[in-house]
Amino acid sequence: MSRLAGALVRAILMGLTACVPALMLPDTNVDTAQIVALIAVFATFLTFFEYVSVYPGLIAFRDAPPFNRIRFLALFVMVVLLSAIEAAPSEPNTFNRLIAAFGSVVGDAFDLPYSPVRLMVLSMPTHSTFAQVIEMRNMSAIAFAISLITLIVFALTMILRGWPLSRKTFNVWVNLPTFDPTMGGDVVERLRRDSWVNVALGFLLPFVLPAILKLISVNITPISLLSSHTLVWTVTAWVFIPVSLFMRGIAMGRVATMIERKRRAQESSSYLPA
Repeated sequence: MSRLAGALVRAILMGLTACVPALMLPDTNVDTAQIVALIAVFATFLTFFEYVSVYPGLIAFRDAPPFNRIRFLALFVMVVLLSAIEAAPSEPNTFNRLIAAFGSVVGDAFDLPYSPVRLMVLSMPTHSTFAQVIEMRNMSAIAFAISLITLIVFALTMILRGWPLSRKTFNVWVNLPTFDPTMGGDVVERLRRDSWVNVALGFLLPFVLPAILKLISVNITPISLLSSHTLVWTVTAWVFIPVSLFMRGIAMGRVATMIERKRRAQESSSYLPA
C-alpha cells in the first residue's frame, strides 16, 4: 500500500507540473488545453506505472532518493518561474512582477559573451521585438541559475549524506534499469565510460541546442519561440535535459566508485588468514 500511495502522489504531482503553464499563462486556448491535458495524462500514467511496479523500466535511481526528488523540484520550480515571467506583462500581479524583476537581475548577470544564455537569445527569430528578446534572456538566465543550484544541491547531498548509500541498501540493477550489465566488458569501466559521456553531453548541450534550434529554423522549418507555451517548454527542456544528464553522469560515476571499493574490500578480506 505504501508503494501504491507513493506512486499515486508522484503521478499526480507530475500531471500538475505539466499543467502549470496552461494554468498560469493567459493565452491558453481550447486546442492548447487539450494538448496539455493529453500530455498530463501521459506523464501521470507513466510515472504511476514506473513507481508502482517492482522493477522500473525507464526511470533511473527510482529507489535512491533524493535523486529524482531533486530533479522534480528543479523542473517544477523552472516551469512555475518561467510561466510567471511570461505571464507578467498581461497579468502583472505581485508574484509575477516580483519574479520578472528577479529575472531581469539574473539576466544581467548571466548575459555574457559566448554564454549559454547569450546563445539562447541569439536563437530568437530575427523579427523578434526588443521586449521579446529581453524576456528570452531573463527566462534563460533564471532556468540556467536553477540548473546550477540543482547541481550544487545534488553534490552536497552526495557529500553530506553519503548518497547513494544513505539508506545502507542500494540495488545497482534496479536503480539503473536501462544499463545492461551483460553487454560485455567490465561493469565498472562501462559505468565510468557512460558517466563521462553523460557529463560531457550535459556540459555541451546548453551550448549546442541553441545552435541546432537556429539551424532548423533557418534551413528546414521555422520554429516560433514567440508562443508563450512554446517558449516556456523550450527553455525548460534546454536546461532540464542537460542537468538531468549531468546528474546521471555524476551518479553513475559514484556507483562505479562504490562497486570498485566493494570489490577491493572483498579481495582484501579473501587474503586474510582464517
